[in-house]
Formats: sequence, structure tokens, C-alpha cells
Amino acid sequence: MAKRDPFLEAAIAEARAGLEEGGIPIGSVIVRGDQIVAQGRNRRIQWGSAIRHGEMDALETLGRQPASFYRSCTLYTTLSPCPMCSGAILLYRIPRVVIGENRTFLGAEALLRSRGVSVEVRDDAECRELLARFIGRFPSIWNEDIGLPQGGPSAEVGGS
Repeated sequence: MAKRDPFLEAAIAEARAGLEEGGIPIGSVIVRGDQIVAQGRNRRIQWGSAIRHGEMDALETLGRQPASFYRSCTLYTTLSPCPMCSGAILLYRIPRVVIGENRTFLGAEALLRSRGVSVEVRDDAECRELLARFIGRFPSIWNEDIGLPQGGPSAEVGGS
């Protein structure tokens, strides 16, 4: 069995914690060098927030940093980043994003790549399964935000 990436595992742990809190199971961590410097999870439901996605929560947890700090970080997320989160990645010039899965939702990966961000998709089964269970139980919550009505296939957003 292949060794699991500890940083993706940490993002998955955040997703699990969010689910246990009654939220959407999407987690994120920000890594600098070989150290996790921030963790976050989707808290839209828990906090009644329109913007507290996992990536945004991790960035908020990290707090204000010099611009050069972000440029030496990697953001790990269990789900492909939406246009809002991708915009934050671009704004702070985070050079690398590692995505747990993009089958459930294909975010703005093309936009990130077009701006020089290194994007790596792991296609992790646990990331997919966490969201599949959540969406099966709470489709209306999923569809409030980035979900797709009637379960249709996702389409790349923010590309070209």
C-alpha cells in the first residue's frame, strides 16, 4: 500500500471534523516547507457564512502575513477550489495547489493553471466518499453553494 501524503491526510481530517460539526466535509491546510501553518474546513453551515469555504477558512486562520510568505506555501484541499477560493489563491500568489478530488466538483483549475499555479489532483477515494455521503444525505445544502441541481455533471468554471 502506498504511503499517504500527511498533508492531504490533515486536510481530510479537517473535512471529517467539519462533517462531525454538521457542516460540509471539505478541508484544507496550508503548508510551508514541511510544516502545516494553517488548517481550515468549510464552515458555511456551522457559522451561517456565505464565504467560509475550507480554503478561505485556512487563509483566515493563517492571518495576515507578508506577501513573500504566501509565495512559499502549498495549499492542500480535499475538493477542487471554486472560483472564489481560486481567486484568493491567485491574490496571495500561492504557487502550488494539491487537490484531493475533482470528480464531485471541477472548480477553477484551468484558471489557476493559466496563471502559472502548479495544480496536482490526487483523485483520493476518501475525499470522494466523504462528499458523496454528505450530498446523498443533504442535497439541498450542497445545492445552496457550488452543488449542481439534479446531480448533473460538473463543468470547468473560470477557464480560458
